[in-house]
Amino acid sequence: MTITVYQNDLPAGLDLGPVVAVDTETMGLRTLRDRLCVVQLSSGDGNAHLVQFRSGTGYSAPNLKRLLENPKILKLFHFARFDLAALKQYLGAETTPVYCTRTASKLVRTFTDRHGLKDLCRDLIGVDISKQEQSSDWGAQDLTEAQQRYAASDVLNLHQLKTVLDSMLAREGRTALAEACFGFLPARAALDLAGWPEDDIFAH
Repeated sequence: MTITVYQNDLPAGLDLGPVVAVDTETMGLRTLRDRLCVVQLSSGDGNAHLVQFRSGTGYSAPNLKRLLENPKILKLFHFARFDLAALKQYLGAETTPVYCTRTASKLVRTFTDRHGLKDLCRDLIGVDISKQEQSSDWGAQDLTEAQQRYAASDVLNLHQLKTVLDSMLAREGRTALAEACFGFLPARAALDLAGWPEDDIFAH
């Protein structure tokens, strides 16, 4: 595994293929308050690319934004709702199309309430990942090796998880329903940013 860290943007010309796993690290869980610190990506080849945004350096990132908005590249997330909101708030990126392993898991793994990335990796592909660095200081000037490995682990397994979840969705006849949910996720993230984080606008 190779982990490459870039500052503020991906290099021009980097080709990560037609399906790219994406995740974000922020200063906390409140998108409007807690700034975006890292965006990590993987093409599914066992390597990870981390884009770090240090405080005060801005968020232009044209190459990263171009990838996120490319309609020919499918972006894989786990809990896409959170990441899409962060990418929209700080990069101004309208990220589409998307696939969310957490959403897929909730549609087909109805026999459990365990839909975290650690649970999926263990249950579906037999991989044990550590979440120890999840609550570390992602706004630090330099990422530690442990933080880099943690960030990488959040994207390295998403392609394999998608393959398993796609098979389960097909088996249960819920592929079309999943695709509809994935298509709505950017709007759900926009609702979060616009002030409807908890309200169900479809409720009576």
